[in-house]
Amino acid sequence: MPHPPNGNPQAGLKAYSTKQPLRILLADDHALVRAGLRALLEQMPAVEVVGEAADGLEACRLARSLNPELVLMDISMTVLNGVEATEQLLKSSDARVLILSMYANPNYVHRALKAGACGYLLKEATTAELELAIESVRKGELYLSPAIATDVLEECLDCLDQASAQETGELEALTPRQRQILQLIVEGNTNSDIAELLHLSIKTVEAHRSELMRRLDIHDVPSLVRYAMRMGIIPPERPPDEPTG
Repeated sequence: MPHPPNGNPQAGLKAYSTKQPLRILLADDHALVRAGLRALLEQMPAVEVVGEAADGLEACRLARSLNPELVLMDISMTVLNGVEATEQLLKSSDARVLILSMYANPNYVHRALKAGACGYLLKEATTAELELAIESVRKGELYLSPAIATDVLEECLDCLDQASAQETGELEALTPRQRQILQLIVEGNTNSDIAELLHLSIKTVEAHRSELMRRLDIHDVPSLVRYAMRMGIIPPERPPDEPTG
């Protein structure tokens, strides 16, 4: 039986056997759209539509009463939009949520995933892609329409680049002596050890240590160790013991 991977917004929920019908709730404020989706889903194996909601508030209510395993949620609905409905629904239901939307706006995608959705599918998708998205979410995987996946990936990479640049700048703001002491700290050396190795007084080491922590805005050794791992100062596979002082 498949299990949700670590990091997935719905990690920890039970995995559903593909041999049993997947219980699906449809949420869209257009009756014709719901009818079309129901017709498509009823042609798919191991799928059962258990209910329909015309707005986000009704979707939350039906999710509690019908106990679906998957909610196909329109992002733009009256009364309560799909993003807010997803966040509320997941507080009281074990269902997974697959967003259906005509909008490829990365901001919409980001908000939906942050709310806890396990996928984002554009309404222009083919029947084959709809089936693939449902099967992916059923297995506990995250699904994004190919048309938006590239934009989302680029946005994530931009965020990583910005975070990396910020941390690199913080490290470079330290003096060479402070960077040297930082490495010795995260390698497990005490203040006394560092003073002896660098031929400094303990008070000088303490002053450098206090200043580098202030500049990095890190105030405990375990956090310094994690920072050093991210920056490549020490290898992540061999974290040192925490120094005693």
